[in-house]
Amino acid sequence: MVSPAIALAFLPLLLTLLIRYRFYMVLLYRAVLVRWVQDWLTGLTREERAFQYVLTHATPGEPDTILEAFDSWCNNVEYISHIGPRKGKILDRLVVETAPLVVLELGTHCGYSTIRIARALPVGARFITVEMDERNARVAEKIIRLAGYDDDMVELRVGSSEEVIARLREDLGVERVDLVFMDHWKRCYLPDLQLLEASGLLGRGSVLLADNVLFPGAPHFLRYARACGLYTLRLHRATLEYAQGIRDGMAQLEYHGVKIDT
Repeated sequence: MVSPAIALAFLPLLLTLLIRYRFYMVLLYRAVLVRWVQDWLTGLTREERAFQYVLTHATPGEPDTILEAFDSWCNNVEYISHIGPRKGKILDRLVVETAPLVVLELGTHCGYSTIRIARALPVGARFITVEMDERNARVAEKIIRLAGYDDDMVELRVGSSEEVIARLREDLGVERVDLVFMDHWKRCYLPDLQLLEASGLLGRGSVLLADNVLFPGAPHFLRYARACGLYTLRLHRATLEYAQGIRDGMAQLEYHGVKIDT
């Protein structure tokens, strides 16, 4: 049995750890513990619960109201990890500035970032979004159609990012991707980037934006982007979506096609 004296000796250390990591503990509570409880109570996934909320708080055919409903849910009800409104503005600006004709999104999840991209695309642009989880994909499709985007405007593909990238040229007729947004499994960032390169789908001026490269983090992806000499890298520093005090960032890469001095 631990004596009171020993317990008191460890109290300052415990308090220090609680203060230093309080934001991560709040995130653990909101993202994991609350989710487990609600999954058990409702029999629905977190994404399905979010859809029910959006359905009753947004206006069909008005993308902005859907995004606002999502933001309200994530701030006040349950936590969902998608790009969020602050980092979302960086994505919005990038879509407008690049005016891409072909966009590939890896990690549709609920369709939040899909809607942000779709509403800023030029007329006639092709947009392919990829989601591996079939249950999440069903939710995302409902959200995307609720926003007013049909199959001709947003093509939702269910499968792993690796499988879809490998089929883009041969099965889907894609010769080049102008903008890639990565927000799926962080361990897939680097292999998917290299697969895009090997498939010849990136051309000079193609832009990639990868979310959460600092938290949870994609260190191998960042290291490669800095060292390979094929990209100009810009790091957008921010905080984690719908969370306080947790530093995060997005990596913006512009492809040059030949090695450049770094």
